[in-house]
Amino acid sequence: MPDAALTADHLTRRYRDGHAEVTGCEDVSLAVHPGELLVVRGRSGAGKSTLLRLLGGLDRPSSGTVRIGDVDVSAASEDALVTLRRDVVGFVHQDFGLLPTLTAAENVELPLRVARRPGAERDDRVASALSSVGLDGHARQRPGQLSGGQQQRVAIARALVLPRRVLIADEPTGQLDSETAAQVMELVVALTRERGVATVVATHDPLVIALADRVVELRDGRVRAGRHAA
Repeated sequence: MPDAALTADHLTRRYRDGHAEVTGCEDVSLAVHPGELLVVRGRSGAGKSTLLRLLGGLDRPSSGTVRIGDVDVSAASEDALVTLRRDVVGFVHQDFGLLPTLTAAENVELPLRVARRPGAERDDRVASALSSVGLDGHARQRPGQLSGGQQQRVAIARALVLPRRVLIADEPTGQLDSETAAQVMELVVALTRERGVATVVATHDPLVIALADRVVELRDGRVRAGRHAA
């Protein structure tokens, strides 16, 4: 098996809520390899979103480390984190996170504009990304003209329009019906395998859990159980 693309070592995140100290994540260690789908399951409030924010460099741990490849994310400068989130880590959210005034193609193009890629390259990459998620004919439609499943596909295309090494998805099927959710997750699995992406999905959806290579369960911010896929 190739070296891990993403590792967490004794990861802990505590923060203040009024006068109380709250532990969102405690002593979590895990590794995710290229081409692997890891599911983090747990009830609401178990710490899934906190863990994903730490893994993706959106938040810093109170203690412990996160590494993506050779980069110590937990100790990186703000400029380094911006570069990491721009070039290395893709994010997919439950609410899709699309800009309603932009077309599907324009939403997918955003990371390329931020990365200052040339216009011709942007056009080629956007077309390829939309094709990879089965939306060739929807490039000019805005989010309000698309179904929930199509919007999530646009979000996935945007997350992977650059050659990401890591994909972080927080409840990506939460707003989808079961049939659409299954289609979206089958797409995520296929792209994970084809592109060698290390993918972490937080969910309590049994359909998603069934597709995982590995599952870890969070309770009160701690890993309580884990399994390999059968």
